Amino acid sequence: MDVSILPSVNATLNGIAGVFLLLGFYFIRKKEIQKHRVMMITAFSISVLFLVSYLTYHFNTELVTKFQGEGFIRIVYFTILISHSILAAFVPFLAIITLFRGLKMDVEKHRKIARWTFPMWLYVSVTGVVVYLMLYQM
Repeated sequence: MDVSILPSVNATLNGIAGVFLLLGFYFIRKKEIQKHRVMMITAFSISVLFLVSYLTYHFNTELVTKFQGEGFIRIVYFTILISHSILAAFVPFLAIITLFRGLKMDVEKHRKIARWTFPMWLYVSVTGVVVYLMLYQM
C-alpha cells in the first residue's frame, strides 16, 4: 500500500476540520443552533477521517521524516510540534464528550467543556497544518 500521499491528505483534513470548527463557532455566536450542530458534526467527522488516515500512514510505513531546519526555526518547529502533540492526545476525548453533551442538549455542561475543547481542537487542527508545512514544504 502506497501511503506517501497521506501526510498531504492529513494536513488537508486538519485544515478543513479547522474551517468547520470556525463555522460552528460563528453559527453558535449567531444562535443558529442547527447550523452550529451540522458544522460541529462535520468537523468531528473530518477529524475522525484524519485520525484513520494518520494511523494508516504510521502503521504502514517505517519512514521517519526528520525536520531539516536549523537555528531558531528548529526551536519554533519543535515548540509547535510538542504543544500540538500533547493537546492532540486530549482532543479526541474532549471532542467526544463535548459532542455528546451538545447532542443531548445538555447545554450548561456542553458550554462548560466546549470552552476548553474548542480552542484546543482548533489549535491542534491549525498546528497540524503548520507542522506539515514546516516538515514537508520547507
